[in-house]
Amino acid sequence: MMHKFLMGFIIAAGCLLMISCGTKKPVFYPNTHLQQVGQSQSRADMHQCMESARQYGISEGTGKEVATRAAKGAVLAGATGAVASAIMGRSVLRTAGAAAAGGATAGAISGVFDADDPDAVFKRYVERCLREKGYEVIGWQ
Repeated sequence: MMHKFLMGFIIAAGCLLMISCGTKKPVFYPNTHLQQVGQSQSRADMHQCMESARQYGISEGTGKEVATRAAKGAVLAGATGAVASAIMGRSVLRTAGAAAAGGATAGAISGVFDADDPDAVFKRYVERCLREKGYEVIGWQ
């Protein structure tokens, strides 16, 4: 029973990860600089700033978020399941294991929905780099 649930979790998480792989990118205000350089150059500058952040050691942080949420979900749900089963007189290991698997699933799925949001430090670095080049970032999509 536990193996079926775990296999279902892995398949569902994999599908969700494939769906949400696109990372958000900066959106520019159409100021004079953007109008002068055009879309092609603005995209090149954006990619250069994003690569510069990565080379500086700043991660976008998206994959780590999903794993962290899954781990937290598993630990919290497993502990809750163990306590509940001990109080109710049921098999502690079996209930805690099932609860941990469910918690990992919930944590991973919630992480996947936010997985396209870059790390705040990464965003600030890229925004500053682009501002120094003359762009005005008004958000991320």
